[in-house]
Amino acid sequence: MEKPKQGFAGLWNISFGFFGIQIGFALQNANMSRIFQSLGEDIERLPGLWVAAPLTGLLVQPIVGHMSDRTWLGRLGRRRPYFLAGAILAAIALFVMPESPAIWFAAMMLWILDASLNISMEPFRAFVGDMLRKDQHSVGYAVQTAFIGAGAVVGSLFPSLMEAMGVANVAPPGQIPDTVRYAFWFGGIALFLAVLWTVVTTGEYSPEQMAAFEAGSPGDGSPVRALASHSYGASMLWIGAGLLILLVQHHFALLREVLLLGALLIGYGFASIVAIALARRGNDKNMLSSIVGDFAGMPPLMKRLALVQFFSWSALFIMWINTTPIVAQYHFGTTDAASAAYQDAGNWVGQLFAIYNGVAAVAALTLLPWLARRFGQARTHMVGLACGAVGYGSFFLLRDPSQLIISEIFIGIFWASVLAMPYAILASSLPQAKLGIYMGLFNVFVVVPQLLVATVMGSIMQALFPGEPIYTMAFAAFALLLAIAAMTRVNPPARAQASQG
Repeated sequence: MEKPKQGFAGLWNISFGFFGIQIGFALQNANMSRIFQSLGEDIERLPGLWVAAPLTGLLVQPIVGHMSDRTWLGRLGRRRPYFLAGAILAAIALFVMPESPAIWFAAMMLWILDASLNISMEPFRAFVGDMLRKDQHSVGYAVQTAFIGAGAVVGSLFPSLMEAMGVANVAPPGQIPDTVRYAFWFGGIALFLAVLWTVVTTGEYSPEQMAAFEAGSPGDGSPVRALASHSYGASMLWIGAGLLILLVQHHFALLREVLLLGALLIGYGFASIVAIALARRGNDKNMLSSIVGDFAGMPPLMKRLALVQFFSWSALFIMWINTTPIVAQYHFGTTDAASAAYQDAGNWVGQLFAIYNGVAAVAALTLLPWLARRFGQARTHMVGLACGAVGYGSFFLLRDPSQLIISEIFIGIFWASVLAMPYAILASSLPQAKLGIYMGLFNVFVVVPQLLVATVMGSIMQALFPGEPIYTMAFAAFALLLAIAAMTRVNPPARAQASQG
């Protein structure tokens, strides 16, 4: 039995909620460094404050993926309850964020905002796989990418639009400009309404229908039973790696954020010990053993794509943290976060981010499908990664702020490819009944590199390039060269290649 083919209206409704979610992410990505510095934080400590974003994703996405695979609330469905709950919480956080009286409060609200956005976002990835036939996966993720790009354009441009309308773009030291405040309020409303559109206009397939669609498809066995046969050796290695990081941090007096990375490795090691013990006792219904078992038993293709994602998102997170300080220092000639020049740089970064997201929206529907039909999904993604490396490297060559538009065009093509190609390959290669948990685990390799950047990059820059944030772009470009090398080992199966149109 085959799923019905979705027309334009169906594709639109399935992914429109991502338009609002990405408005929220765009406001966060383009303005959080600006908010932290406006409240008085030093540039070297920005990565530590940003650690909230990847850490919440690391914890939330696998749990939400696991739960959404097992949820069915009648007319509200499987994934849509999570869309709605996350959108309500994220909208509240967007309204409260610009009223932050101090850095600690803004950091706390970033935790809440990012967790809420992840609750809504993670099931949207699986939702495309749930609702579409395999031969529509590429176009489904392309439409989703287009909405991501469009939402990011709106979110990134809104502070500049407010300034053009006469809203104050400069605030007294320790306060957040009105342009940013109104942008976050607008984002909260837009996010909620866009997600509500998808919730109201789409109906999900019932568990019985999904079982009929997957009849005859090979399963992936029981990850919990497979986990019961594992030894505790790998768990001890995770714990040992975490302890080693703690010792290195203490010996070299690295930033305290590095302690969090070691603690997470130790925590996963102990969690896997508990998961294996529960599996050996025959407890195959617990969430911890299921998640750890699925993580340990990831398909080979997913593992290879995960390495590509690791390097790709390392580069992206470096860009999001450092673009505003880089543009302010090297293109507007200031490091004073309270100055008018710095706030002008912040608005220009918002416009640059809008450009790369606009390019991504167009590339996802035009350039990438054309390349994929001719060269395959894997080679197309390699082209996208190469464009990103060129875009980041060009920051060293271009000094006129307007010339950075060239950089953003290349970065936009890269961004479109990151959002579409890996997920299209993956969705056509995984068992549909476990698409939520696998997408959640795949996104671990989106958030782990961000966590690594947030905990380690500050120490590296402080030791090697103090006060010179532009050198972070060299790290980003090099990470994408490693991603290209990793992508050469990814060979999508024939059925994924057949869904490129």
